[in-house]
Amino acid sequence: MIEKLIAWSTHNRFFVVLGTAIAIVWSVAALRSTPLDAIPDLSDAQVIILTEWSGRSPDLMEDQVTYPIVSSMIAAPKTKVVRGYSFFGLSFVYIIFEDGTDIYWARSRTLEYLSKISGSLPPGVHPALGPDATGVGWVFEYALVDESGEHDLSELRSFQDWYLRYGLESVPGVAEVASVGGFVKQYQVSVDPDALLAYKIPIKHVIMAIQRSNNDVGGRVIELAETEYMVRGRGYIRSLEDIENVAIGVNSKTGTPVLVRDVASVGFGPDIRRGAAELDGKGEVVGGVVVMRYGENALNVIDRVKEKIEEIRPSLPKGVELVTTYDRSDLIKRSIKTLRQKLTEEMLVVSLVIILFLWHFRSALIPIITLPIAALFSFIPLAGMGLTSNIMSLGGIAIAMGAMVDASIVLVENAHKRLERWEAGGRKGSAQEVLVQSTQEVGRPIFFSLLVIAVSFMPVFALEGQAGRLFKPLAFTKNFSMFFAAVLAITLVPVLLQWFLKPGTKKIPKEENHPISRALFRIY
Repeated sequence: MIEKLIAWSTHNRFFVVLGTAIAIVWSVAALRSTPLDAIPDLSDAQVIILTEWSGRSPDLMEDQVTYPIVSSMIAAPKTKVVRGYSFFGLSFVYIIFEDGTDIYWARSRTLEYLSKISGSLPPGVHPALGPDATGVGWVFEYALVDESGEHDLSELRSFQDWYLRYGLESVPGVAEVASVGGFVKQYQVSVDPDALLAYKIPIKHVIMAIQRSNNDVGGRVIELAETEYMVRGRGYIRSLEDIENVAIGVNSKTGTPVLVRDVASVGFGPDIRRGAAELDGKGEVVGGVVVMRYGENALNVIDRVKEKIEEIRPSLPKGVELVTTYDRSDLIKRSIKTLRQKLTEEMLVVSLVIILFLWHFRSALIPIITLPIAALFSFIPLAGMGLTSNIMSLGGIAIAMGAMVDASIVLVENAHKRLERWEAGGRKGSAQEVLVQSTQEVGRPIFFSLLVIAVSFMPVFALEGQAGRLFKPLAFTKNFSMFFAAVLAITLVPVLLQWFLKPGTKKIPKEENHPISRALFRIY
């Protein structure tokens, strides 16, 4: 079968070259569409459930929130591990699914099982899913710095939370923009317990009155002179005075209303915080963390975020600067550049060795041409499987280089020997048939030897968990490169042999006339 394929390729060079050209175009398109990252994503298929219940102790969160959610999620399909963590006012439940589970299928099942227990949770408790991202989704970070002193940390945090964050979350591929540092601005009502006691008003009346006063209500429609007028009550709180003037009861002695300002002081203040963000030891700042959506191209997402930041930059408050504090694109580009440089060096060294030992430049072009083509073809299945191009996947190509070049070298060397014999025998027969026979002679063992070398990495696919996610991309690209090198050895290489080893041109030097070969023969 292989011998027939070699003969067919030799006599149908146009179709072989055409197929190779189409595959090269396909490979370039796959290479451009393959997501770029510095390292492979080692994260599990994970869904996070976050629940807030302000002011509750960890043991209460555990009993009434975390435990019901964990016990329900254990029954979800393809669930591998369910972990629950309870903190003061917070509950986190991590659901880890089996390897290969689609993240959005997992999120749908989580919502389905979460809806079953929504009625059994305490009133006012509403669990929410975390962003559709992974542990390596943290791709970009920035800080808002005001060296002029015109804006305090609460104003910077308000700008971050109510303007900048939403602008960046609209960027395609961004799952979340988390705010860090600063102070969350609040309307704070500091109640005087003595005043409440004097007016005999419980504190819950103060809370209910403020809640009810912060609301718009609708009325009916009044028709006057064939015109409809909609009646509504506008009651949203817009200033501190609005809170101070909220009525919370009646003075039993005078019959006058009791207002919030009679029993409490109202002002702006920061929410309780448990951390801070500092930049370069110069003081506190407000920052944001851009989290990439699952399966996105990290480099493209970062570029889009930078473009959006440049659009927003002119609208920053006066004196405020947006400083980039973490940018993974630099790491990605330097990683890919280093690996590309090493691959180029490896190909140059291989080419130099081939030229030195074959002592025939046109013959050396055959492995020099097929080597990058085989490496390029490996990106077709790589893109089809959704794998990223990173230091591990590209490292598989580097590992395969040494074995990939062997096929072309053996074919060229054997063609040299057969042509020497053909020249010595008086050129009996056609040179084309001599080259076909030389290729057929070693084509079958070369093809299967490359496949055997590729199979040697098959145990890597038995790895599971993070080890599998780390080394499988390397094994995939290494095996893909070896496979395509084997295919090119019995299709494209015979065609190149016909072109570059034509009789009548400069004769191929005999092995005994090669200076390096003569030196090696003497040593032997």
